[in-house]
Amino acid sequence: MSGVRVAAVQMVSGEDVARNLERARVLIATAASGGARLVVLPEAFACYGSADVSALAGAERDPAGPLRSFLAATAREHGILLVGGTIPVAGEAPAERPRAACFLYAEDGSELARYDKIHLFDVDLPDVQRRYRESDSYAPGERLVCAPTACGMLGLGVCYDLRFPEMFRALGQRGMDVLALPSAFTRLTGEAHWHVLLRSRAIENQVYVIAPDQGGRHSATRETWGGSAIIDPWGRVLASAASGEAVIAAEVDAAVLRDARERLPVRAHQRFYVPG
Repeated sequence: MSGVRVAAVQMVSGEDVARNLERARVLIATAASGGARLVVLPEAFACYGSADVSALAGAERDPAGPLRSFLAATAREHGILLVGGTIPVAGEAPAERPRAACFLYAEDGSELARYDKIHLFDVDLPDVQRRYRESDSYAPGERLVCAPTACGMLGLGVCYDLRFPEMFRALGQRGMDVLALPSAFTRLTGEAHWHVLLRSRAIENQVYVIAPDQGGRHSATRETWGGSAIIDPWGRVLASAASGEAVIAAEVDAAVLRDARERLPVRAHQRFYVPG
């Protein structure tokens, strides 16, 4: 996987699904034209706001759903690995809440992996929105996901997962080399914690972190931080964005991974097993 170029796409998605998809299409094309072989979209890239999650989720139960079809076709068009941020996917049981699903697509458009967001953002903050309750709309996932790719073993996480380091330690035990973390961090928490947490997860797990964020004002009460970043296993920020739409890119290099792990053989010294 030496010298594989990867990209993170930062967006300011709203409730208009068609517009969001068009912006994603343009930004993915920009990343691919710059040589990226792996492109990662932010959380809720296709719809961010008060749209009916259940209506969108019902169509996405089928792999031929419009959002999944968009991701598959776009990956195939550009011949890239594509991490599709998150989209709502209906549960199997009729009364079950949807899952916030993160799909990984291969260069031929086939689905390689699916991760359902485990940690749901149910918090109260001193910002304009004040109350966040993801569990009102979504059910939590239950399974960790790590998949082999041209960039190495790719672990998947989403946004609030970032605050639970044991999750990434468990992914490391499965051989994770690169973490893709689609996010929509609030402005308040992002300004205080975003880069600190991203660098911590990269350093302690000795992995590359690719973290695309939503980055701007979505409504009168919703604002996200931005600051999308790509970080290497030594904790160096290789690329970062400010706010607004952006595409950032960097190289994932097996030699850098190997060097970090040889300097500090953390995985060999680990005395505690984290069940996953």
